[in-house]
Parts: sequence; C-alpha cells; structure tokens
Amino acid sequence: MDFNFTDEQSMVRDSLTRLVRETYDYETRNGVIASESGWRPEIWAQLAELGLLGMPFSEEDGGFGGGAIDSMIVMEEFGKGLVVEPYVPTVVCAGGFLKHAGTAAQKEEHIGGIVDGSQIFAFAYAEPRGRYDFADLETTAKKSGDSYVLNGHKAVVIGAPWATHLVVTARTSGGQRDKGGISVFIVDKSADGVVTRDYPTVDGRRASEVYFENVSVPADALIGEEDGGLPLIELVTDEAIAAQCAEVCGAMKVAHALTIDYAKQRKQFGVPIASFQVLQHRMVDMFTEYEQSVSMTYLATLRLGDDENARKQAVSAAKVRIGQAAHLIGQEAIQIHGGMGMTDEMAIGHYFKRLTIFDSEFGNVDHHMKRHIALSS
Repeated sequence: MDFNFTDEQSMVRDSLTRLVRETYDYETRNGVIASESGWRPEIWAQLAELGLLGMPFSEEDGGFGGGAIDSMIVMEEFGKGLVVEPYVPTVVCAGGFLKHAGTAAQKEEHIGGIVDGSQIFAFAYAEPRGRYDFADLETTAKKSGDSYVLNGHKAVVIGAPWATHLVVTARTSGGQRDKGGISVFIVDKSADGVVTRDYPTVDGRRASEVYFENVSVPADALIGEEDGGLPLIELVTDEAIAAQCAEVCGAMKVAHALTIDYAKQRKQFGVPIASFQVLQHRMVDMFTEYEQSVSMTYLATLRLGDDENARKQAVSAAKVRIGQAAHLIGQEAIQIHGGMGMTDEMAIGHYFKRLTIFDSEFGNVDHHMKRHIALSS
C-alpha cells in the first residue's frame, strides 16, 4: 500500500509546520492559555485564510475536496505545538454531522461559516452521569408545535467558551439508556435559556458546563433522522477519535525529542544521563511506542470509510494502543526529566498533561477495549 502523501498534502504539512513553529512557541502558548480569552481569534482567521478549515469538505459544499487524511495531517502538526484552537469540535465534529446528515439548507447556512471562520462550534454530548455511553442521556428535546424544547446539562464541552453554535445530543423518545430515541440538534449558543459556566482544562484548553433551560429550537435545527441519531453520533465521534490520535502522535513526537535533548544536557556523576544504558532503553521504548501509534493512526484513518463494524474495530484498536502509548511516553518523559518536568517552566509538563487527558476523551482505554472485544466476538 502506498503511504506517501500527495504534493498538495505535503505542502499543507510544510505550511502548518512553519505556522506552528512561528506562532506556537512555548512562551507564546503559555501566555495565550493564561490570558482571559484562552485562545487567539487571529490564529483561527489565519487557519481560515490558509484553507485549513474548509479542507475536509467537498467542493459542492464550499470546501476544498479533502477528507480524513487531510484532517490527520492538520491534527498531527497541531499536536506538536499543543494548539488549543477548536479544530476538532468545529471542523471534524460539527462539520462531520453536516457532511453526513445535514440538509441542503443546513449546509448552506453553516458550512460556509465554518470555512471562513465566522462560525465556531462545540459538541455538547457528555453528561455528568453518562460516562462514555452516548445513549445515556438525561437531556431531552420535546416536540412543541413546529419546535423542540431542550432541557438538560452537558458537561466538559470543549471549546464552548469560544463557540457561536452548539451541536447537542438529546433524547426525543424512549428510556434514559435506550439506543433509539436519540436526536442531534444545532443550537445557537446565544439562544434564550442557554447558560454556560466556563473554565480552563488541565491541558490548557477551555470548556464549559452548558445548561439548557426550556431552550426552543426550530424543527429545521434537527440534524439527520429524529430518534435515529446514535449511528450518526458514533460515526462522527470515530472520525474525531482518529483526528485526536493524529494530534497525540504529534505531541508524542515532541515529548520524545524533548526528553532526548534533556538527557543529553542533564549530567550525573559528571556525564550526561543519556549515556546511561537503562535510560537509553527507556527512550527507545518511547520511540517504538510512537512509531506503532503512527501506524495505528493511519489504519484507523483509512478504515473510516469502511463498513460500520470494521470502522469501529479499527478506531477502538487505535484508541486503546495510542492511549497506552501516550501513558507510557508521558510517564517516561516525566521520570527522565525528574521533578522539574512537572513545573510550568518546562514544556514537557504541558505535553504530559495533553497525553494524559487524551485517554478520557470519547472513551478511555478500558471502554474501547470492551468495544473492540464485543465487535470481534
């Protein structure tokens, strides 16, 4: 199989490498995440100007005809700089819902805004008691004339402080954990009854607790089929997992490089600790885990277009393997750096936090191990 990238994809990677290197150095990022807003709208506008926000959309929808591989390239470079801008919630998640199930009117209203950077989305799916079960929903959407009325609470909605719109999962029928009866809606964040509590996350991003108090949305806010939204949610979240796997691969690569550089500089007994064979072995283990993670990311990305069972197996396998690798690489990096590695003065601590948090998004290692076993049996 040919794993070479096209000339256009290589050009995108080169452009992103330069952008991240010039605008996301360690000190600049620290200043950004410590600021009141927690991000830079001018960087988002620059991503739009470069065409990166429109890359995964078809030309018919106003995009540039790319796909999951292009998102993988973007996310890997973002991972190297620990970029906090909400690419996954907006382009991968909201864009995925619109691509797969949006009506012509919804695509016309929203995809152009995503592409030019004027519309920013957050994906409100998680609930305090739902764990990783997308069907465990207490948020409800009840039909009222030509509208739906939403009530409920969504937790840890990444990117919501910056969002103009929310993609919300809600129960339109059935019991709390039924696989059927789930629907997906686009909600204007400024709508009456939407209440948010914003906060920083441990890995430098921003999130919100989002409360819906009798929020009325029109019937045309429904994405896809009423009561039949779970397969669509699983498809889009699998695409998001593949994109985040690529992001974490980028972060792993930098974490490994930072660890090698530190080991060459740090001295014990008058020699660099990089000369100690036991530490060399540990750094080789880190590199091996990184290389396996890249291969698993490629596999998951390429399988996104396969049938449902094959897609889910590949994505869960990648989430398990890369979650384990992220844990090992993050832990080893901190161990080799010593206590200094956990201070804000050293970049490795920030990479460790992102590698650690990855495991809790869209299902952890244990969750995806169980899903993979169930699909394989």
